[in-house]
Amino acid sequence: MAWTATAALHLPSKWAQFHQLTKPRVVQLIVFCALIGMLLAQPGLPDLGRVLAATVGIWLVASAAAVFNCLVERGLDSRMARTAWRPSARGELGAGETLVFAVVLCTLGCSVLLALVNLLTAVLTLATFVGYAIVYTVLLKPRTPQNIVIGGASGAMPPVLGWAAMTGDVGLPALTLFLIIFLWTPPHFWALALYRVEDYRRAGLPMLPITHGSEFTRLQVLLYTIVLFAATLLPFTSRTSGGIYLVAAVVLGWRFIVLAWRLWRDYSDALARQTFRFSIWHLSLLFAALLLDHYLWPWLSSPVV
Repeated sequence: MAWTATAALHLPSKWAQFHQLTKPRVVQLIVFCALIGMLLAQPGLPDLGRVLAATVGIWLVASAAAVFNCLVERGLDSRMARTAWRPSARGELGAGETLVFAVVLCTLGCSVLLALVNLLTAVLTLATFVGYAIVYTVLLKPRTPQNIVIGGASGAMPPVLGWAAMTGDVGLPALTLFLIIFLWTPPHFWALALYRVEDYRRAGLPMLPITHGSEFTRLQVLLYTIVLFAATLLPFTSRTSGGIYLVAAVVLGWRFIVLAWRLWRDYSDALARQTFRFSIWHLSLLFAALLLDHYLWPWLSSPVV
């Protein structure tokens, strides 16, 4: 009886620790972008059963990649204030059980995608896992300041995965969304690296502010936001979106550029933090505008009879 009571007390804490390793807020954004890809892939309402299966599968594999990242970087995480709270960094979860958890999540996710969605989505999602967990985390991040740029390809895959889940192929609109996230990733992470530079220095990671200095990094943030702004106009210029999205892209893009300009000209940690936080809102609201435009713009722009 005492053992049962003790187990009951520790079980929720253990599950909470495993849940923390999945980086739920990051995975939420990944799944949201994948969901947008699913909904944009077809006119009208999609097959909701397929949407649910694809969402669950992608969520499980993305969570597995986050867990594996925490496992590999547990030593680095313990030296960084931003990540020292993670159960893997504190040693509260062992390497073996963390690895098993990641493998189980990845296996379940790929099985769901293979059985209930399609082979292409399962293969692309597994490749994304390998790209993030192995290529980025193990090979790129500790070796090159361009880790975020090259590794950003994995983070840009969710809309492609969503599109493939609905259509069985990779369409040009999905690749446009891939390009947007790919270009968004460097200024997003470099803004974080600017005000967390000492964290990364203690961890020994070659982030751009360390290898090339703050001023160079801030210029790169500005240049990337300008190129990103041009890329966000592609859905409108290619006629895959309408006026609702265009307004959102211009307003959000202009705000991002203004913040990047101020960051370049008059740096402060507070401004870098503000830029980083806005970048999350930028991507979230941009993709939400795509969704609204997809369903509302054809109705708003249709001639009144």
